[in-house]
Amino acid sequence: MARTKEFDPDAALQSALELFWRRGYEATSMADLVEHLGVGRASIYATFGNKHDLYLKALDRYQQARNPQLLRELSQPGPALPAVRAVVRRFATEAATGERRLSGCFVTNTATELAPHDTDAARRVEHNWDHLETLLHAALVRAEAQSELPAGRDPLALARMLLVLMQGLRVVGKASTDPARVQDAAEQALTLLD
Repeated sequence: MARTKEFDPDAALQSALELFWRRGYEATSMADLVEHLGVGRASIYATFGNKHDLYLKALDRYQQARNPQLLRELSQPGPALPAVRAVVRRFATEAATGERRLSGCFVTNTATELAPHDTDAARRVEHNWDHLETLLHAALVRAEAQSELPAGRDPLALARMLLVLMQGLRVVGKASTDPARVQDAAEQALTLLD
C-alpha cells in the first residue's frame, strides 16, 4: 500500500514559488527548498521532479494566478482605455513601491535569468507575453472601435509597446531607488493613447 503524502503539495508549490520569486533560480538551492518547504528532498523529487521542474511548475502557477486578473481588468464592459491605463499604472506602482518592488515580476525575472539559455523557461515567458499582448491588443481594438483612440493608431503596435514598457518597468523598478523614474515613464507612454 502506498504511503500518504505527509504534506500539502499545493501549499508546498506556493511556498516554492515565493522562494524562487524572492531569490531567483540560481540563488535557490535544493537545501533551501527543503528548509523553506519543510519537506524532505525525496518527497520534493517524488512530487515535483528536480529543482528545474519545480521552478517551471511554480512559474506556471504564477501565470495561472495572474492571467485571470489581467483578463478581468482588460475585458470589462464600457470604455477600454481607462482599463488599459489602470493596468499600466498598476504595473508602475507595483514596480516602484512596496514589497513587490524588490521581488519584481516572476515572469520578468525568469526572462532575464533563465530564458536566454533555457528553452522551457523561454517558452513559458513567451507564452505569458503573448497572452498579455493579446489582452492589451483586444482592449485597444475595442478602444479603436469605440472611437477612444485617435485615428491612425495601430492597436497591435501600441499593445507591443505597452508590453515592453510594462516588462521594463519591472526591471527598472527592481533596481532603482527613484520611484519617479518608473512612474514618469509610464505616464509618458500613456500619452501615446491620447
